[in-house]
Amino acid sequence: MREFLLTGMQWFIIACILVCIIRILTSRTTSGKLVGLNVLSGVVLAFLVLRGVSEGRALYLDVALVYDIFGFLGFLGIARFLKDKIQGESQE
Repeated sequence: MREFLLTGMQWFIIACILVCIIRILTSRTTSGKLVGLNVLSGVVLAFLVLRGVSEGRALYLDVALVYDIFGFLGFLGIARFLKDKIQGESQE
């Protein structure tokens, strides 16, 4: 029963990942794409944790933590870039 639930949850998360990718590709605004990337980062983190639990390997958890840190830093970098771009456009 445990394996069935873990496998079902992994497929559900894979479906969520696909929805996030579609959202990123179809979004017209940059902020919409940024939100999609942030959500995708969290969903991939959940997938890696579930994968680590289902296989009983702690390596997936380490990769998930590092992935989440880089995802957060990337989100902050892109947000700062957009802020600077918007401020630069308003000053011109």
